[in-house]
Amino acid sequence: MKFEWRKEEKEIYLPKGIQVLDLPEYNYITITGTGNPNQPDFSEHIQALYPIAYGIRMALKKGQLGNPFEYTVYPLEGVWTTSDGSKNETLNKDALVYKIMIRQPVLATEELFDEIKENVIAKKSNQYFTDVKWESYQDGKVIEAMHTGPFDTEIETFQKMHDFMEENNLERTTLMGDYQHREIYLSDFRKVTPDKLKTVLRYKLK
Repeated sequence: MKFEWRKEEKEIYLPKGIQVLDLPEYNYITITGTGNPNQPDFSEHIQALYPIAYGIRMALKKGQLGNPFEYTVYPLEGVWTTSDGSKNETLNKDALVYKIMIRQPVLATEELFDEIKENVIAKKSNQYFTDVKWESYQDGKVIEAMHTGPFDTEIETFQKMHDFMEENNLERTTLMGDYQHREIYLSDFRKVTPDKLKTVLRYKLK
């Protein structure tokens, strides 16, 4: 049976209201970059991830590491901060620093990733393929909420999260700067109108 993260891990990816979770360590394929996400360079970074993610999926579906395992590729995620300290209303998008990533199933290994990455580089062209890495990442205790609408209105949902943290004596981590947060893109922003975009917003808590 095909593993569907939307069904099996609703508590992580489909929050109802504002919620606090304690998340374990997961494996990801990642790539880092800087600058305005509205520029073509950001799309190139994203396009470097997907051929590798789908290559891993196909290898597992064919049983390359044992019994065949079929699953839906996890959603694109991004950890964001800024290099100049700007945020919210004063956000300088040219100063954004990001790590975008796609979570991998437990069965996938770094060795398989290395093999698929090498195959993709041999067959496809993208200047950022060599920058894609295999990383383990643990959020630990987090607060998250679903935001529906354009990215530019995320500040409204962030404010609700701040109010919740204040009411419940919670404090977020700001090791990477005051703007540090994670976004999980449940909608394909290349195909969905801005008013219908669904994005999980997440802060890491102390």
